[in-house]
Amino acid sequence: MIRKMKSEDKAEVMRMMKFFYLSPAVSTNGSDEIFERDIEACLSDDDSLEGFVFEIDEELAGYAMLARGFCTELGRKCVWLEDLFVIPEFRRKGFADDFLGYIRENYRDCAVRLEVEKANKPANALYKKYGFKSFPYNELYLEI
Repeated sequence: MIRKMKSEDKAEVMRMMKFFYLSPAVSTNGSDEIFERDIEACLSDDDSLEGFVFEIDEELAGYAMLARGFCTELGRKCVWLEDLFVIPEFRRKGFADDFLGYIRENYRDCAVRLEVEKANKPANALYKKYGFKSFPYNELYLEI
């Protein structure tokens, strides 16, 4: 089951974020401060970041975060799939497929963007199966 993140999910989502950001699937380490801000943004009334959790038998199996924006390269609204993580013992049970289907159904007017490490072969295969294409450039950032 996919559902919106709730405040009572905070500790478990924080645990999953720490695991995810220390894995080879992510090239940045993040920090507790960043994770706290991310979760708080998901739980706030501001819809710029939405948080979701995946459940099986009332146990959290993973989480995802979507950020809203606009993509000038494609001339339309977009959602950034910021995080998509499934706890290892719950992988290959369809959570990622279900969530990508959820995005397709609920964000029809948007382009969907994401970042994935080139070495993360399973994730790359999944996204290509759904028709994702690569932009031919590096993405840069600046914190102000």
